[in-house]
Amino acid sequence: MHYFEVAPNQIVRPGHDVFTYSSETALSVGQLVVVEVGKKQMIGLIMRETKEPTYKTKPISLLIEDRPLPDQLVRLASWLAEYYVTPLSLVLQTLLPRGLQTVRRANTKTIPAVTKRNRTNIVFNKEQSSVIKTLESSDSGTFLLQGVTGSGKTEIYIELAKQMLEKGQSTIVLVPEIALTSQIIAEFSHHFKDILVVHSTITEAERHTTWREALHSTTPRVVIGARSALFTPLPNVGAIIVDEAHEPSYKQEQAPRYSALRAATMLGRFHDARVIFGSATPTVADRYLAEQSGRPILKLTTSARTDRIAPTITLVDMTKRANFNGHRFLSKQLLSALDETLTSGKQALIFHNRRGSASSTLCENCGWTAECPRCFVPLTLHNDQHLLRCHICDHQEKVPTMCPVCHHVDIIHKGFGTKLIESELRKLYPKANIARFDADNDAKQTVNARYSELYSGEINIAIGTQVVAKGLDLPHLRTVGVIQADGGLALPDFSTSERTFQLLAQVVGRVGRNEHQTQVIVQSYQPTHPSVAFGLAQDYDSFYDYALKERKKALFPPFTYLLKLTCSFKTEAASIKASKALALDLQQRVNPHITILGPTPAFYERQRDSYRWQLVLKSPKREYLIEALAFVPVAHWQSELDPTSLL
Repeated sequence: MHYFEVAPNQIVRPGHDVFTYSSETALSVGQLVVVEVGKKQMIGLIMRETKEPTYKTKPISLLIEDRPLPDQLVRLASWLAEYYVTPLSLVLQTLLPRGLQTVRRANTKTIPAVTKRNRTNIVFNKEQSSVIKTLESSDSGTFLLQGVTGSGKTEIYIELAKQMLEKGQSTIVLVPEIALTSQIIAEFSHHFKDILVVHSTITEAERHTTWREALHSTTPRVVIGARSALFTPLPNVGAIIVDEAHEPSYKQEQAPRYSALRAATMLGRFHDARVIFGSATPTVADRYLAEQSGRPILKLTTSARTDRIAPTITLVDMTKRANFNGHRFLSKQLLSALDETLTSGKQALIFHNRRGSASSTLCENCGWTAECPRCFVPLTLHNDQHLLRCHICDHQEKVPTMCPVCHHVDIIHKGFGTKLIESELRKLYPKANIARFDADNDAKQTVNARYSELYSGEINIAIGTQVVAKGLDLPHLRTVGVIQADGGLALPDFSTSERTFQLLAQVVGRVGRNEHQTQVIVQSYQPTHPSVAFGLAQDYDSFYDYALKERKKALFPPFTYLLKLTCSFKTEAASIKASKALALDLQQRVNPHITILGPTPAFYERQRDSYRWQLVLKSPKREYLIEALAFVPVAHWQSELDPTSLL
């Protein structure tokens, strides 16, 4: 008889991750099995073999897969549970595809249709060749590849993946958004066959088929996908590439709240692989860590194309109303640029980081504002649906025709979002093919679904939120317009200036990538703010120096570690009482080097009928925060180590 410690994929008993089961046949660490827990059947992962216990054990009910998960993936699961102080069962729910026992397996996997491009063999410039030589001559480890937009980072990724395949090793390529998978698949498909694609829009059956194909593959593979592609069960990984590594979507918001960058580093270490963080605008923390590590920072400072013409950038001061004598939020400079672009049959992109038609609905007579009854935040007008919607809980109401308080009919809508921009541009340019890309799109209207129309220039004007600012390379694009560059700077968070800089530098980088004349029109209420000025100049080093000084002064990452604790109760009084009590308890019990901020209301104080208050703990050592977690109640409290934002 053999005995194994098995980790079920559901929480059985708090504080206990593994349970001992018996098997008459020898099994391997990493094999997936079905075990009986109480009267329930659960999927489990064999973590290790053990000696016969002194108590009676249940037998393993069923073997799901003959082939075990790679040892590196099992080790990563244990590391994630320990590093993020999370039950192993929650890690396994993230690591494994759903429905392992019941899902109907699809016969074929689907790869999104890609736009074929006429490409010959890649010719590298001096900087690209230098980066490739450095990677070839270096041991395994994590490398920061900082390359300006259009500098040819993707070509380096492709070359690295080719080298890995020649060595019999697989490559995992992570992208931050599903929207970018079509573009990178289009690039890679010229050089590789049978690319495996992993992201959240494929069906459960397709995901399971792809997962099994990777598990049973006898040849090295290339996997492309969003965050979860990191957990593809490949036995011999030689390279892990994290494209647009600065993106906050690489941090999972639900438990386990892990960073895909930290997880990629560890998986790379377990595989003895090279890990590449590619970005034009790395986070301040990642750049600082790279400098402190002593490893070379790989830099691409020039465009991959020698015939590239830099864009003309026009900064429009929104405080000067003379700039808006033709439209209330589209400047005369932007309208002139759009006229010129559409007349020449080319493409324009309009960026605004706010969805909907108007951000607030209010009574001009008494000041009443339409708010979500559950979350107490202003409802956003969606004109196309004639609805007011909450962007937190999706509560919906009809647009009022009169004020519910004073009964006046002077209802006005203030602010503007992508839907209003779309409707205004349709009035101004009725013959143009206009498309909007944001979180309100259905599956058929996303960037991923309409990528070929964007790439071919069939779409004349693309309007969107962050999704259009990232990574897109559109050959017909001639004009980029930013409606309000400083919109995010008002948010009370240590990372807002960084996010504003990154978005502006990225959106400017959508043009100026080829031999054509292009232009960027940027509207801002704070045209001299460092995030705006450095972002438009794509001057990373100056912004980095500025931001690092600010972080050091206020003691935020990378100069300290953070733990965010959020409680949620049905009444405000209960939430305040619990947060004050925990703050007092922690002050008396935690390491004296920990600084406790709060309690304060969370940024979204009320969500779905609950009141939320939070504490933020700062510490020079991460282990002090892990020790503090032992004093945090499980009920009503959520914790997040290493948050990328405090909102």
